[in-house]
Amino acid sequence: MQQRNPDVLVIGAGVIGLTTAICLAEAGAAVAVHAAELPVRTTSVAAGAVWGPHLVGSDDRVARWADETLGTLHELTGFPFVHVAAGLTATAAEPDAEPVPEFAATASDLIACEPGQVPDGYRAAWRCTAPLVSMPDYLEYLHGRYLRAGGEPITPVSYPALAAATAAAQAHGSQVVVNCTGSGAHHLVPDPAVAPVRGQVVVARNPGLTEFFVGVGAAAWELAYFFPHGERIVLGGTEQEGDWSREPDPDIARQIVAACAVVEPALGDAAVIGHRVGLRPFRPQVRLEAEQAADGTVVVHNYGHGGAGVSLSWGCARDAAALALGALRR
Repeated sequence: MQQRNPDVLVIGAGVIGLTTAICLAEAGAAVAVHAAELPVRTTSVAAGAVWGPHLVGSDDRVARWADETLGTLHELTGFPFVHVAAGLTATAAEPDAEPVPEFAATASDLIACEPGQVPDGYRAAWRCTAPLVSMPDYLEYLHGRYLRAGGEPITPVSYPALAAATAAAQAHGSQVVVNCTGSGAHHLVPDPAVAPVRGQVVVARNPGLTEFFVGVGAAAWELAYFFPHGERIVLGGTEQEGDWSREPDPDIARQIVAACAVVEPALGDAAVIGHRVGLRPFRPQVRLEAEQAADGTVVVHNYGHGGAGVSLSWGCARDAAALALGALRR
């Protein structure tokens, strides 16, 4: 049977792009995905990833998007790439001067630690549980789910400007473009309000840890975290504003391991098996809205999620898909 022309062209194949494409395809739309990088090369693969809004701008919709995504991640815990883990989050600031670290502030089961339970270098700590997502496996799942829903194979292509993407959409008969390009929107749209916040992580063999850790503000290293994923563990991290480099820095990698080993000494000798770098697309506010391009194509923007792409992905994808489907019905 001949495949019909795509109704919607999604630009970007990270967690935001794939999740949005799934929502569209499972709703019956014919979908194509064009992306500068395949899923395993996107920023999403470098995420830790623990559920919890982080480095995301102010937006009244964030709480709803996060709650929707949390519910879906809980539904996916039957798969090996998502599991709910217990862990610790800590701050080096005075307890009365600094609230709970951002990612855990919305945790429903947050419990303050006794002074003797606070790791060295920190002043206060809390315990909570949260879903952890193994990103390489999760992206593979999302990619496969998109294809099983009838989506076209991903086309590797880099558009120099949004006008080139809408022209390509019209050439393929697509009525709507969904822009899920993350930090790439800075140049594509162009949107100077979105800027990269570079994140670097170290992937190591897990010495047997089952709990996660997130610590902020320590004198030795501003942000330290580790997230266990079975036999692997992801150690981080960095938040380097305005840095576009995708190359791992060996010195930073060593400092990451050292900072994590202060909290969990077993990590100091863990075998390093890989390095990842991603560019979190920070924006003062997530851009999720529809507009009409100069050539008449409807463009739905879904980018600017900062460090909360995984945490907001399903809520944002459903809203973006609803806008795109609404445009198709006009």
